[in-house]
Amino acid sequence: MKIRKITPQDNAAIKDIIQSTILEHNAPKEGTAYSDAATQSMYATYQKPRAAYFIVESDGVIYGGAGVAALDNFDGNICELQKMYFLPEARGKGYGKQLMERCLEVASAFKYSKIYLETMDNMFDAQGLYKRVGFELLTQPLGNTGHYSCPIQMIKNLQEL
Repeated sequence: MKIRKITPQDNAAIKDIIQSTILEHNAPKEGTAYSDAATQSMYATYQKPRAAYFIVESDGVIYGGAGVAALDNFDGNICELQKMYFLPEARGKGYGKQLMERCLEVASAFKYSKIYLETMDNMFDAQGLYKRVGFELLTQPLGNTGHYSCPIQMIKNLQEL
């Protein structure tokens, strides 16, 4: 497995992974990454300053991805961990932790003070990973990502990296 930056050729594969994972967890299509405009054009979305998206692949097969970008509709120096999804066969093998570490390093290099995320309440393995790397639960969302169907919000201070 290798972790690399997204290319335009990755758009269809990562969109399929995001959407199939959301459906697998019985999450709504509306108010999640399923229906985001960004999901339709992932490469273009992450070509802005202080944003990056990474793909996990092996032998030309894409198994997942995650990225960071400024938190939408928030006045502050906080980024968001965005669209971290994996195919079932890639889960539980440590790739999520490796990808998370890469995203945290990049967020820190982009000089964000904190990193925020939103997730589904039944994505227990993902929540476990987030907690193990230092994310803490919040009682309400920050900014306005449009992900009103994601009831779990978490944050991590990046100064501790």
